[in-house]
Amino acid sequence: MLVFRWAILLLLFAAGVSFAFYAGTGEVRFKRFGLVVLKWTLLAGFGFFLVLILERLS
Repeated sequence: MLVFRWAILLLLFAAGVSFAFYAGTGEVRFKRFGLVVLKWTLLAGFGFFLVLILERLS
C-alpha cells in the first residue's frame, strides 16, 4: 500500500513537472504527456480505492 501511494505521488509530480515545462516552453507535447500521465494516474487511484471500499463492504 505504501508503494502504491508513493507511485501515485511520483506520477502526479511527473505530471506537474510536465505542465511546468509546457508553461515554460509552450511545446504542446509536454501538455499532452502531462494530461496522459494525470489521466491514467487518476484512473489507477480511483480503481485502487474502489477495491479498498469493496473489500471493506464484504
